Amino acid sequence: MALPRITYQALAFVAAAGICAVGAGGAVVLVERSSAEAVTGALQQQGMEWATVLADGLQVVIEGEAPNEVARLHAMSAAATMVDGARVVDNMSVRPPSDIAAPVFSIEMLRNEDAVSLIGLIPSATDRAAIVRRISGFAPTETVTDLLNTADYPVPENWNAAVTYAFRALQLLPRSKVSVGAGRVSVSGISESTEQQAEYETTLSRWIPNGVVVDLNITAPRPVLTPFTLRFRIDDGGIATMEACSADSDEARASIIATARAAGLAGNVACTIGLGSPSSEWARMANLGISALAEIAHEGGSGTLTMLDTDVRLAAAEPMDQAVFDRIIGRVENSLPATFSFAADMPPPVDTDASAPPPPQFYVSLNTDGQVILTGRTADELLNASAGNFARAHFGANNVIMATRVLPDGLPQGWSLRVLAGIEALSHLHNGNVLITPDTINVRGMTGEAEASNIISQFLIDKLGQGANFNVNVEYIEALDPTAGLPEPAECVQRIIDLNATNKIAFDPGSAQIAGSALKVIDDIADVLRGCPADLPILVAGYTDSQGRDEMNLRLSQDRADAVLSALRMRRVPVSSFTATGFGEADPIASNDTEEGREANRRIAFSLIVPEGEVTAADTEDEAVEDGADTESTAATDTEAAADDQAEDAPTEDATEDAPAVEPGPEVPLARQRPEQAN
Repeated sequence: MALPRITYQALAFVAAAGICAVGAGGAVVLVERSSAEAVTGALQQQGMEWATVLADGLQVVIEGEAPNEVARLHAMSAAATMVDGARVVDNMSVRPPSDIAAPVFSIEMLRNEDAVSLIGLIPSATDRAAIVRRISGFAPTETVTDLLNTADYPVPENWNAAVTYAFRALQLLPRSKVSVGAGRVSVSGISESTEQQAEYETTLSRWIPNGVVVDLNITAPRPVLTPFTLRFRIDDGGIATMEACSADSDEARASIIATARAAGLAGNVACTIGLGSPSSEWARMANLGISALAEIAHEGGSGTLTMLDTDVRLAAAEPMDQAVFDRIIGRVENSLPATFSFAADMPPPVDTDASAPPPPQFYVSLNTDGQVILTGRTADELLNASAGNFARAHFGANNVIMATRVLPDGLPQGWSLRVLAGIEALSHLHNGNVLITPDTINVRGMTGEAEASNIISQFLIDKLGQGANFNVNVEYIEALDPTAGLPEPAECVQRIIDLNATNKIAFDPGSAQIAGSALKVIDDIADVLRGCPADLPILVAGYTDSQGRDEMNLRLSQDRADAVLSALRMRRVPVSSFTATGFGEADPIASNDTEEGREANRRIAFSLIVPEGEVTAADTEDEAVEDGADTESTAATDTEAAADDQAEDAPTEDATEDAPAVEPGPEVPLARQRPEQAN
């Protein structure tokens, strides 16, 4: 019996429903698994091994104990990067925190007269009202700023003892800062004097309780020293004593003591640091004076240096050589710092029956290192400054030491002129000295200038007059003469001849452009000329072959001579005395009928220009020109004037006209005579 049609339809619907149910279940499992795996991977990647992930449909549940609240939040954030945050369920717990460490209790107390500030953290058990009452005993309550916070933790050990000590210190010091911690106190304060500073330190040290570490830093303002004083003495036995000393800083004190010890001071030195220094260069002035007194002692003398503010006096205790005394005092006077006044004196000689004092002197010395020392007397400040500037102009600003004194008494008329003339005379020496007295000028030394003695004598006669009394004892030392080792002019030209024997100056065909192959010989010639005497009169002559028109060849030879002159100038050869001249096809040294002959005729010749009537050793090297050379003597060398020109490529007249040329060199006078050409 056949089933009704509706039965088959019902079975189909049931089967479809079963298939959908199975498919839906499988999809749920797939979604749950993928979500759980993705979130688990994200958590493990961030090191959250403590978290476990469960999937319940579309929801992702995170369980586990987070080490802290921050880790829990990081886990939620990591899960939200993989699935929708609304699907994440937080089932995590947070591990209870361990015991929280007690905070560090401290108080910063600041006092400026009546104003008091309290900043810090104190235990809750501390009686804040008692603190305010205690402060009100030395400061009005309305001037107390209370910025203290409290924390409910046990009172640390030695806290109360430290706080009690701190308030006592705060009450003692009107201007102070007191820092309090458990068992430690730091006190910084300002006293009004060194005596009060010592009193504060003694009292606070006596108050320190057991178990409390105290750091004291009480400062006192430097005393005002009036007047600022220094007195340094060296007796006739060479014993140095610092009788009084003031300084404006630790650095100044150390500098003064170091200079005094170098002058012979021994033992402990008391030098007060205080306010009231008249100048920031007090220490430099003190060092100058102490060093000068030490020099006097080195010469067998003794004396005292006294400084009262800006007044400085150096008194020699006994007579000494006047020139030595003037030299020592002159150095101080020429190095005197601004604002200071300096006086120096020396007792007169004991023997009053002795002859008149020695005449005034001015002495200038030049050593082999180029250092110049000026000592002696000048008539006024203007001459003193002029002498120094004149010496610096001749010998260099860093090479001049001024040790002169401005003492116009006893100086003759014309003293200023004699001083400046002596400095000028010294400038002609390599080393030596000039002694100037009212009667004479003595110049002694060594020089590398052959005519120095004549030059100095003529100069002194010109400046001082024919009746001037002077002695010039100058020795010429050839080793000091920068021109003594230079070769003779003819020898220089002969060296160029030797160089050109193996290489010639070549040019690009039909032009005045020096070929690259000829640059080496140009360099060699420049090296020779730089070692020759200055102002060497040399003719640079250019020659061509007979190809092309005469005027074109003449212009090309001139351009080539100018090009060589310019090349030497670029190599820093002094060419002001050189003459560049083009002679075209004149004076051939070979036949122009052959390529070899034309090659020989294309050349540059260097010749020494010799005045008429003079004969040089180079004449023996000259070669006669067939159609008659001038009989005047020169030393010459021929070099190549152009690259190889093949016979079939020889430039025509038109080609020669179109040849490029360099700009002509500076105009110089042409040689009056044409030199014979050397091979």
